[in-house]
Amino acid sequence: MYKRILIATDGSKLSDMAVENGLELAALSGASVVALKVVPRYPRSYFDGGLPIDTNEIKRIEKQWIDSAQELVAKVRQRGADAEVNVKTVVSKSDLIAEAIIAAAKKNKCDLIVMASHGRKGIKRLLLGSETQHVLTHSHIPVLVLR
Repeated sequence: MYKRILIATDGSKLSDMAVENGLELAALSGASVVALKVVPRYPRSYFDGGLPIDTNEIKRIEKQWIDSAQELVAKVRQRGADAEVNVKTVVSKSDLIAEAIIAAAKKNKCDLIVMASHGRKGIKRLLLGSETQHVLTHSHIPVLVLR
């Protein structure tokens, strides 16, 4: 059925459910997993033309975010090992989260993307966006969405 499943996670409770279901599906189908966490870049200034933020501070914060992301995907790898599923961990640095998910799925030759949707509607969706909707719209790889 599936050979390689990308599971996108952000560490939320809802995302944790997607991890659990994705690992179960991988175990049932004998697939391997790519666990992905996308980390945004830290803003270089607060507004266009504004004063730049201290470069050392940016590096410290970005390193903290990456370290946290690596811990998160390492937990997914451990859960996979417990379920006898081979898990490769990937941390991607991008402001375009949906595009990073699609690119990682292509790069790792995944045949399914598993992710959660927070199900935002109305003004919240307009303000916060929907990464899941963007992946669904632009991915040529099948997407399993959990809510």
